[in-house]
Amino acid sequence: MSGGIDEERMRVLLSSVKHPSRYIGGEWGSGPVKEGRDIVRVCYAFPDVYEVGMSYLGFQILYPLTKSLPYADAERVYTPWPDMEEAMRGSGTPLWSLESRRPLRDFDAVGVTLQYELSCTNILTILDLSGIHFRSADRGEEEPLLLAGGIGALAPEPVAPFFDAFMAGDGEALIPEVLSRLHELKGTKRAEKLSALAAIEGVYVPAIHGTNKRIRRRIVENLDDAFYHTTMIVPNTAIVHDRAAVQVFKGCTRGCRFCQAGVIDRPLRERSAESVCRQLEALLESTGWEEAGLLSLATCDWKGLPEAMEKLAPMLAEYKIKLSLPSLRVDAFSVDLASRLESLRKGGLTFAPEAGTQRLRDVINKGVTVEDIEAALEATFAHGWERVKLYFMMGLPTETEEDLAGILEICGRAVAAAKRHKRRGDVNASVAGFVPKAHTPFQWEKQASIEELRERGRWLKSKVRSRKVSLSYHEPEQTFLEGVFARGDSALAPAIERAWLAGERFDGWSEYFNFGRWMKAFEELGIDAASYTAERALGASLPWDHIDCGVDKEYLLLERERAYRAEVTRDCRGGCNGCGWQERAEVCGGGEN
Repeated sequence: MSGGIDEERMRVLLSSVKHPSRYIGGEWGSGPVKEGRDIVRVCYAFPDVYEVGMSYLGFQILYPLTKSLPYADAERVYTPWPDMEEAMRGSGTPLWSLESRRPLRDFDAVGVTLQYELSCTNILTILDLSGIHFRSADRGEEEPLLLAGGIGALAPEPVAPFFDAFMAGDGEALIPEVLSRLHELKGTKRAEKLSALAAIEGVYVPAIHGTNKRIRRRIVENLDDAFYHTTMIVPNTAIVHDRAAVQVFKGCTRGCRFCQAGVIDRPLRERSAESVCRQLEALLESTGWEEAGLLSLATCDWKGLPEAMEKLAPMLAEYKIKLSLPSLRVDAFSVDLASRLESLRKGGLTFAPEAGTQRLRDVINKGVTVEDIEAALEATFAHGWERVKLYFMMGLPTETEEDLAGILEICGRAVAAAKRHKRRGDVNASVAGFVPKAHTPFQWEKQASIEELRERGRWLKSKVRSRKVSLSYHEPEQTFLEGVFARGDSALAPAIERAWLAGERFDGWSEYFNFGRWMKAFEELGIDAASYTAERALGASLPWDHIDCGVDKEYLLLERERAYRAEVTRDCRGGCNGCGWQERAEVCGGGEN
């Protein structure tokens, strides 16, 4: 295609890097590229490496959705690994889309997914390699609009100066309207386009709205009637989650107080078993994948699961397709269900008790009892698994040494259960530092310091007595930085630029993360990074208050009070728990979904 990167230059670049399959495009299910001067051309950019970005289901939905619109077309790009970035800079090659090899600067819009706080420097890598100004205020008429979506669009201020607009909510609801307006205004000035986008419910334009205008999140109310994908792009190389994937519901009934996704994805909206089975059959036929996943925040809670399993069984058996459920509850029912799935027979099972004692699990509203944990472990080894992985957090509000010791006790219970069933019983415990997130009942809480997290992690490791137990904890410096950006404001944008200029890339990858560069950037700019992880006054204005995710702040405060009383809030499906959604949309049904 004219204007794209030529074959000779591509050959030289690809021969100089370790994993050229990340950059060649041409995957089964991608393209073709639409022709026509009036087409709105969007390049979806994921700020991480290909293997991670290709595993993100959101792209696999938005890509065919955009291509289904007669006035728009979609292409993709992922952050080049440092070896490719170096090669591109050395040859003066601009970043290109995988489909047409068109430079990103030549698109009408670049859509970035904000999925993880520590990917912020990768956004700047994408922009710089594309010749696009970092700051929205500095961009000229010939540069594309930079749009953002994903979970980070609900707390956007640390990166707000870089973006022209944020889409708060479900892309299925927002993308068609946003691209339709850009199609109508193709060829007009940037200011006119931004003004039109600012008028769309759910779109936040920092240059126009500031932080005074309240932006209400948009949702898809009926998932069976909404767009869903029946094709997927099959990767050129192994990726993190290599399978056909179907989302079975949005939202969650559980109400864990630490979980941002469980709040901002409300209300619960489920798909029918018939719809899911029809989609999965089409995906498997069009892609040839031999594994399929039913995805949600808690798939075992999906009401349609038993019916879907029954409907899918003949097809899965005939074509030897493995079915996976990535999110298992900590109970015997989930283990019994998993035992019927061949894809989960290998390796081990993964559970997330999150906290070591019943008191602390009640504080975070996890809804898991000691009996549940014991039953899940017994069932795991009774069904023949040899190992189990357990996820916990440390630094949770009200945490004591007794709660930390409870983590080791649960690991010991797993070893004992394996021994009773004569299994090898390897236990892999992973402990992450708790990060208070925006729009959750813990958004006001103090985050444990780097020193506190390191001390607790070392204490846990020192107390492991069984050779069957392997315990690891996340790097406290990365947890600290995640906390800074999770509750940050626009004053952090210069620090992102400063750290990027100093060489920061792929901060979520331990081999590239350099905490010293970040601290130097904060120091040079006079930013007290620790102030962002400090406790917030309950009446204080928060940097994300202008984004209305649909849940009342009063409800979050009530849930915080309940947490400090270790009081459990009932499952949303059991009746309305007063989060505010029932007053806003009939889709919630007062919690009686």
